[in-house]
Amino acid sequence: MKIIVTASLLAFSPLAFAAEPANREKPLTTAQVLESAQASDWRRPAPATTLYMDLAAGRIIIELAPRFAPQHIAAIKRLVTEKFYDGLPVARVQDNYVVQWGDVDQTRKIEPPTGRLPDESVSPFGKRDPFVKLPDTDGYAPETGWIEGFAAGVDRKPPGSTWLTHCYGVVGIGRDNPPDNGSGTELYVVIGQAPRHLDRNIVTVGRVLRGMELLSSLPRGTGALGFYEKPEQRTPIKSIRLASDIPESERTALEVLRTDTPLFTKFLEARRNRREDWFTTPAAHIDVCNIAIPVRDVPPPASSH
Repeated sequence: MKIIVTASLLAFSPLAFAAEPANREKPLTTAQVLESAQASDWRRPAPATTLYMDLAAGRIIIELAPRFAPQHIAAIKRLVTEKFYDGLPVARVQDNYVVQWGDVDQTRKIEPPTGRLPDESVSPFGKRDPFVKLPDTDGYAPETGWIEGFAAGVDRKPPGSTWLTHCYGVVGIGRDNPPDNGSGTELYVVIGQAPRHLDRNIVTVGRVLRGMELLSSLPRGTGALGFYEKPEQRTPIKSIRLASDIPESERTALEVLRTDTPLFTKFLEARRNRREDWFTTPAAHIDVCNIAIPVRDVPPPASSH
């Protein structure tokens, strides 16, 4: 049984985050920023890198991040195509930490070429990578921000590296002690406060776009590390499919706020300095994991009448 360890360049000017002069209009709130978003500020996740994980209670939608762990994601997609995960259980729910599912009992064989994979807990980072930098300091990475819409840590020190940060909803690969023995047959998702100490220690492959409530509300396991002690306590997985492998009429049409636009700069500032009437003291600081990227249903086409 495998377990995880015991959860275009956009520049920011410092002036953009300075105190607002008294004679300027009141800064926008998060809701006001989103109300001003145009269609071009949203993107649709690619069906070929979107997973539908169906439980009896509903559908969990996962967006994969091949930029960060291409070989692991290729292995996961192959397993999904072979219906490997169908019928396997959610076997571990550790409070304020992770939910884990897959072949925890190692009952299913993996045919070549899916086998031992390289450690992809970090990936190369270069000057031309489209990194949207968060201006605030971070305790776990020299820099944090977003790459292709995913929250990431960056270390520019040669040779340069980047990795997905362990924020709420991030999906990773279950493994034993050797960092290169995770095959993708067991996956986990963060359901608690961001366990950033796991960054660069374990391969992360994507994040949940919708359906976190179906995972985070599962009964907690009473065994060690939150594993269920009895088989009947487990939640079976009905199926996991790539969105591209099911009819378009059966897909869930979603859009995700882009992180490489001027509107996202405004959104970020609205989160760093909360301007809603309830707040009395803007923080002028935020952690990358406290920026929840908005997801919405695809709006209906505009009427021609």
